[in-house]
Amino acid sequence: PQSVPCAGGRHCCPRGSHCSADGESCVTDLAPRAVPCPDGQSECPDDATCCVTSSGAWGCCPMPQASCCADKVHCCPHATICDLTHGRCVSPTGDTDVPLSTPFPAWKRQPPAPVALRQVLCPDGHSACPDGATCCQLSPTQYGCCPLQNAVCCSDKKHCCPQGTTCDLVHSTCTSLGASAPLAALPTARDVRCDERTSCPDGNTCCRLISGVWGCCPLEQAVCCPDHVHCCPQGYTCDPKGGSCLLEGGTRRPWVRKTPALSREGQVTLRDVKCDEKTSCPDGSTCCQLSLGTWGCCP
Repeated sequence: PQSVPCAGGRHCCPRGSHCSADGESCVTDLAPRAVPCPDGQSECPDDATCCVTSSGAWGCCPMPQASCCADKVHCCPHATICDLTHGRCVSPTGDTDVPLSTPFPAWKRQPPAPVALRQVLCPDGHSACPDGATCCQLSPTQYGCCPLQNAVCCSDKKHCCPQGTTCDLVHSTCTSLGASAPLAALPTARDVRCDERTSCPDGNTCCRLISGVWGCCPLEQAVCCPDHVHCCPQGYTCDPKGGSCLLEGGTRRPWVRKTPALSREGQVTLRDVKCDEKTSCPDGSTCCQLSLGTWGCCP
């Protein structure tokens, strides 16, 4: 019941994936499908129906193509009618008679947005800095992150300056054609180690992918979902049916897709997508230009 049969009947794929055109491999579905509600801001699982509730908010009737009852509290299966007097769902032919169901709250839509590239790999092959920063060497074995793009690393191995300026260590300033600004201190570059050969950017969690290699969940101390594709924030559980993260008490939020981890030798575990000569995104994502002109990765 958890698998998808392929054409030809010889192979099958796990739930959450589909068969390739040649039927010889499984391709992971890009994202869980959902039903958008008419307000354009709420959504329900793909096997549910949006129904407006008595508070005016949208709820999800836990059945496809359901009938929403006029009391804005209950719903009935497809092709049945709400009999609110007797608290039943009945079909016009009389062959169906089941109790009324109650919708659960819909969650706000969070469509994938282009996110800033999370890291700049330093020359040692395992340290990483945030996108838009510059790796500067602190010692023979350690790198720091200058919070400026294409920055100048000062020779004291403690400070950095903007592109086009020079470090004036005597006066502790960055100078450029008569102007000067204070030197910027270098925080240490950090990465999250998955094993001896693989790491994720700071602020991520290592989670195994379907292939068995390490992936990166872009959340700290995240919960890795059993489908080996998605992850949830700390304190949530993965809801495999709803394609979402569930918090005790019924709060839902869309689950997050993992990205491939970086090899500590500086190679990406899976193929990467080139945005330009200097920038790339993880396999399975799309390069999108951000407002600052830098590249981001749409998952």
